[in-house]
Amino acid sequence: MELTQFRQALDAWLDEHATELTPSGHGLDEAMTHLSKVKRLAYDAGWMRWGWPQRVGGLGGSPLLRGYLGEALTARGFVEAGIYSLTEVLAPTMIDFASAELAAEMVPRLLRGDETWCQGFSEPSTGSNLGSLTCKAVATDLGWRVNGQKVWTSLAQFAQRCVLLTRTGTPESAHSADKHRGITAMFVDMDSPGITIRPIETMHGAAEFCEVFFDDVDVPAARTLGAEGQGWAVAMDLLPYERSTALWHRGALLHRRLGDLVAEAPQDSLSPRDVGAVLEQIYAFRAMSRRTLHRLDAGETLGAETSLDKVVLQMAEQSLFDLVAEGLADQVIFGDGDTDAEWRSEFLYSRAATIYGGSAEIQRNIIAKRLLDLGSETP
Repeated sequence: MELTQFRQALDAWLDEHATELTPSGHGLDEAMTHLSKVKRLAYDAGWMRWGWPQRVGGLGGSPLLRGYLGEALTARGFVEAGIYSLTEVLAPTMIDFASAELAAEMVPRLLRGDETWCQGFSEPSTGSNLGSLTCKAVATDLGWRVNGQKVWTSLAQFAQRCVLLTRTGTPESAHSADKHRGITAMFVDMDSPGITIRPIETMHGAAEFCEVFFDDVDVPAARTLGAEGQGWAVAMDLLPYERSTALWHRGALLHRRLGDLVAEAPQDSLSPRDVGAVLEQIYAFRAMSRRTLHRLDAGETLGAETSLDKVVLQMAEQSLFDLVAEGLADQVIFGDGDTDAEWRSEFLYSRAATIYGGSAEIQRNIIAKRLLDLGSETP
């Protein structure tokens, strides 16, 4: 299906089903339940299947189709951008590295909203430095036995599966260039004995993140993603999606919220120059994201250049909500009532834009070293 035809048909379907697709509650639990409902409706109608390979239950076609679907759902307020994004983060890498049988079995469950998946990468002492991870997996007769801890694991308390990075070998040396060796990725059932999940409430009032503990957790060999020791390649495949295509619909959210701000803010509380500057940043991000999706559509492999998408996004997000703090100061400070609380929550969440998905410092280092060839930092 061509993009223009897809957009017209999808928009008509969204108009027809707007009542069913509009959320009726507030809070993370309600948002997760509603997301599953929206994905199920969209999958059964075919929309959620476009842009994904037929071998995993998709209908084929350009990734631009699924990019527009996420944008349209977010622009209309039918889904929350942050929790919707995990489909775009995790499914492509699952398709690339899981066995054909495992991908065909599992990916449709994620696309249809029957399951939620999480990403077990960060650890208390590693953060963005994945090469230093210590969560360990030891080979057994049937697969792997995992011990260790992950943290900042988004939506782990709702997840049925986890894309997990583990240490299965010893780096050849302590030198940083070797630390990526000996890492293996696996697809873990979250109801496995030995897994403990502890939600972490953030300052915007939602327990979106979790600590996850693995104590003698058995993982079948068939759940290994890629080959043993190929975990770094899995991570390098996944992270560009997390920093680019998964954020396409976030640009639509920022554009919608800027319009809401202009409509709700008291007269003369906002400078037209400031509004224009924020709009310019949002459009800059959306233009970069569009370019990335077209590169993916052309069959190109995403890589370090997606750090540019992430840096521009975080600048636009924080600039928008800095403006919200000026135009709707009472709502941001006090957050009384559902509408005010939403503005306050979004403002607080925007403070993490320079951290989630890879910190601003890490992204700028990647840009400097891998795109601009500026060399390593001076010891």
